[in-house]
Amino acid sequence: MAKLVTMGEIMLRLSTPNNEKFIQADEFDVNYGGGEANVAVSLANYGHDVEFVTAVPKNPIGECAVAALRKYNVGTKHIAKCGERLGIYYLETGSAMRASAVVYDRAHSSIATATAANFDFNEIFKDADWFHFTGITPAVSDEAAELTEAALKAAKANGVTVSVDLNFRKKLWSSEKAQKVMTNLMQYVDVCIGNEEDAEKVLGFKPGNTDVTSGELELQGYVDIFNQMVDKFNFKYVVSSLRESFSASDNGWSACIMDGATREFYHSKKYRVTPIVDRVGGGDSFAAGVICGLVDGKDFKGALEYAVAASALKHTIPGDFNLVTREDVETLAGGDGSGRVQR
Repeated sequence: MAKLVTMGEIMLRLSTPNNEKFIQADEFDVNYGGGEANVAVSLANYGHDVEFVTAVPKNPIGECAVAALRKYNVGTKHIAKCGERLGIYYLETGSAMRASAVVYDRAHSSIATATAANFDFNEIFKDADWFHFTGITPAVSDEAAELTEAALKAAKANGVTVSVDLNFRKKLWSSEKAQKVMTNLMQYVDVCIGNEEDAEKVLGFKPGNTDVTSGELELQGYVDIFNQMVDKFNFKYVVSSLRESFSASDNGWSACIMDGATREFYHSKKYRVTPIVDRVGGGDSFAAGVICGLVDGKDFKGALEYAVAASALKHTIPGDFNLVTREDVETLAGGDGSGRVQR
């Protein structure tokens, strides 16, 4: 199996039970998660050797976050113990036409104040095959943006393939700041993952005359965006999940990919995911599926189908982590979505 590295922030997640609004809740459900941590757990579940790089405070809450990763066989030896606090996010899970809501409490967290001096990146990327990061980490702080670039430079110096999930978060930074920072980081990226909003807000790409936000998926808009992105950054692959939100509980789910060398474009099969149990981490499980498919040697179409099936299944699992197995994913990708009891 491949050696894979992800880097980002793991947070304490406090979510309202039973679809309650914040004002109703007298207690919260506790989970741990975060973009790159979620990817790490998925990849470890598929049997890969995965290391997660982050910083957590040297206190019991930091240890709980590390333990949550160890439980799922994610390597934690390169996690720095520094800083004062673990980031927190509060989740109010929506239902039907009521959208979910997230409140961040992550300012001055350990990863936001960490520097490259806290990590030995040459050791981290020794014999590594793949490095994954997201646009969330450089958005956390200027220090985190500098840390991300230091990691990327070390990854490329060690011959590591790099993927990014653009993941624009308007509550963390502006589109102008995102474009300034992330455009620079794209020079290190081989595989770029992100939906049409990410492409526009993070990198400034817009479709031609096609409205990709219309009720019907207009795939030509994605072809336009993907071609622009490959022209500018020479990505090996550009990938996007395609979510059709009929309601907070009912989504259409598919994806598309372009081979940067041939410009061949492919749209996956579509799943109707309803009722959704928890959509948080859906994009991360998709990114992990793309990575797993490619490092396993699947062609880009097979990797995309694997990713879409994996992320469709994540919507049925509470918490940030996608806890499905390879067999689960391959069964669904192979056409069995019956949900019959396995005896």
